[in-house]
Amino acid sequence: MKTRDKILLSSLELFNERGERNVTTNHIAAHLAISPGNLYYHFRNKSDIIYEIFLEYEKLVDFYLDIPENRPITLEDLTFYLESVFDGLWSYRFFHRDLEYLLDSDLRLRTDYREFTERCLAAISRIFEKLADAGIIEPQPEELRFAMSLNVWLVITNWMAYLKTAHASEGHGSLNLTHLKQGIYQVLTLEIPYLTAEYREQVMQLREKYRPELPAALGNFDGRVLSQK
Repeated sequence: MKTRDKILLSSLELFNERGERNVTTNHIAAHLAISPGNLYYHFRNKSDIIYEIFLEYEKLVDFYLDIPENRPITLEDLTFYLESVFDGLWSYRFFHRDLEYLLDSDLRLRTDYREFTERCLAAISRIFEKLADAGIIEPQPEELRFAMSLNVWLVITNWMAYLKTAHASEGHGSLNLTHLKQGIYQVLTLEIPYLTAEYREQVMQLREKYRPELPAALGNFDGRVLSQK
C-alpha cells in the first residue's frame, strides 16, 4: 500500500476512535511511524486529509445508491440500500459526529457536501418513486416525495448525533454498528403511512429486525405504539 493511502486509512481509524478534533497530523505520523515531513509531502494539512476521506465516502455512497432502471425495485433492494448506507456511516462515523464543525472549517468541503446532499436526496426520491412503481408504497406527488426524502436524509445523517446524546452516560466507546443500524427502524417507520396493504406486513417484519434498544434513561418510551397501528 502506498504511503498516501496508509495516511488516509490511519487517519480515518484515528478520527473514528478519538474524534477528529483530538487527532493532529503528528498523531497520525506517529501512528504510522513516519516523520511529520513525510506526511506533509503527501498532504499540506489535516483539512486536506479530511477532504480526501470525504471524497472516498462520497464515492462509496454514490455506488450504494446506484438505482437499477431496467427492472422493478424490491424489498431486498431497499434492505441493501439501507444496510449499505448505514455501513458507510459507521465506517466514516467521525464525519457525521462532528459534521457542522467540519463543514464550517472548510469551504471546499462545505460546497462539495451540499452537492453530495442534493444527489442523495435525488436518489432517495427516485427510490420512493420506484417503490411506488413496484406497488410497495402508494404513489405520492413530487412535493410530498421530496419531503419524505428529506425526512429520511435527516434521520440518516443525524442518527449518530442522537446516539451520542442517548448513550452519553455509557461513554464514547459503547456505540457500535448494531446501535447505528437501529436507525433503519426509524427510516422504515417514516414509510408506514404510505405502505400498500400487499406489502405492509413484510415491511413491518423487516422494520422489527432493527428495533432500537433504548438506554435506561429512555426506557419509558415504548416504540411499539406505531407498530401496532
